[in-house]
Amino acid sequence: MPDSQMQSSSSTLSADQDVPEMEKPTAGDIYGEDDSDGVDNGDGGEIEKQTQDLEKGPSKHAHPTALNWDGPDDPEDPHNWPFGKKLMHIIAPAMISLTASFGSSVISPAFPTLQKQWGISSTVAILPLTTYVLALGLGPVIAAPISETYGRRIVYLVSNPLGAVFTLGAGFSQNIWTLCILRFFAGLTFSPALSIGAGSNADVVHTKNRATASAFYILSPFLGPALGPVIGSFVTVRKSWRWTQWTLIFFAIFSFILTLLTHETYKKTLLLRRLKARGLPPPPSPFPSTLVKFKFFITVTLIRPVHMLVAEPIVGFFSLYVAFNFAVLFAFFAAFPLVFESVYGFDTEQTGLVFIAIGVGCILAVPSVILCDIFIYQPQYRASISAGKGGVVAPEYRLFPAMMGSVGLPLGLFWFAWTSKQSVSWASPVVAAVPFAWGNLSIFLSAANYLIDTYQALNGASALAANGLLRYTLGAVFPLFTIQMYKGLGIGWATSLLGFVTVALMPVPWVLFKYGKQIRARSSYDTLKV
Repeated sequence: MPDSQMQSSSSTLSADQDVPEMEKPTAGDIYGEDDSDGVDNGDGGEIEKQTQDLEKGPSKHAHPTALNWDGPDDPEDPHNWPFGKKLMHIIAPAMISLTASFGSSVISPAFPTLQKQWGISSTVAILPLTTYVLALGLGPVIAAPISETYGRRIVYLVSNPLGAVFTLGAGFSQNIWTLCILRFFAGLTFSPALSIGAGSNADVVHTKNRATASAFYILSPFLGPALGPVIGSFVTVRKSWRWTQWTLIFFAIFSFILTLLTHETYKKTLLLRRLKARGLPPPPSPFPSTLVKFKFFITVTLIRPVHMLVAEPIVGFFSLYVAFNFAVLFAFFAAFPLVFESVYGFDTEQTGLVFIAIGVGCILAVPSVILCDIFIYQPQYRASISAGKGGVVAPEYRLFPAMMGSVGLPLGLFWFAWTSKQSVSWASPVVAAVPFAWGNLSIFLSAANYLIDTYQALNGASALAANGLLRYTLGAVFPLFTIQMYKGLGIGWATSLLGFVTVALMPVPWVLFKYGKQIRARSSYDTLKV
């Protein structure tokens, strides 16, 4: 996933900077986000300096003029497209992201079937989920430079069918290891939408109107894992486990059809095509050599995120918090069947329906984040505009959804832990999953906003990459020991252990709200100075 993302005054993952296209590499170039229509926060010089540090890389004098639209009303600018056309370009990436995340969990109801068919342990049966989730975190590394070079639409058109092909092979697998390998490559090829989908969203929606569109887009990859077990349980019981993969292919086909109805939205790609159509030469590359460009991508996509994860307290602690919550969500794919089948005698289909509660919690997080944006962040934004500060707002105003969500996580986990018993109705632990899912997505959305507002453009994208790296790694690993933990500790104490960890991590957004400015001031990276 869903690895997604928000920006500036309206919750979209792009920085508030007005950086001329092609003058220097930006976060939009690397992570598929448009940072061209926001507020100039004055940190472009530092980003440029860091870029040039890569073997004296691109110079700010690489070209004399900026590559830009003819004016604010240019009809070819996706921001000026009709509403219906914009909506289509929001729905298509959201559907692809839903497909990618749906593929992670749709196979989870088939674990017992795989055990019986191939005579494997419960841990080995979970590996097809683990390899897929791990690949979701690696795919963006490949997608980012391709998207920056060729545009977004070609990535969607190529990656989605490739994912379907590998899924087709997975469905015909004759042993667990073939299934694991093909599932890995399916996740790898489905995943690019998770990294560039928010960029497509930013391409067509102006900053000031982006909160609602972004929140609904980011909901899609979170709904996928909740929807997967619901559908997967029915097709596994009534058809076979192979139909979990055929179902994923149907989702991919529908997503592909939607993509065929879309157009390119990436600003740089559109402008370069227009230059070619007008018979004009393209601007010179900001990179003096292919080696420098390669070093730049390696630094931004791999080295810098890892460095920020260990060297930046804000990135490290917030990423750990988000990653743990995400990992618990994936642990439930193994825990829910164990709990509801052993305690309440649910069958596979009934257990799958329990995951609807996760979806309900995720849906409730969207209005929570939007309301915080409307009543807390937007007044600060308008005040900044009125004061002549260009709309710059302290990132800490992004933290209110996380502070609220931090209460929902332990509430849901402890509620689930001690009501999952025969003397209590099954409805109680099911409902307990709602505040957990609500808190989980609220914290993720808030964290993404906070990181990009704090570190801005290039460094903000690296901070989010660090977050995604840790999130998908833990999400892949947790299901492997969940069953052993629940059998060894019992349902109450196993779930409570997870709850205690969320309590220990609960202060993260609260501490950042109170001391964030001082912590930002000590950062070794350039941060927002408000």
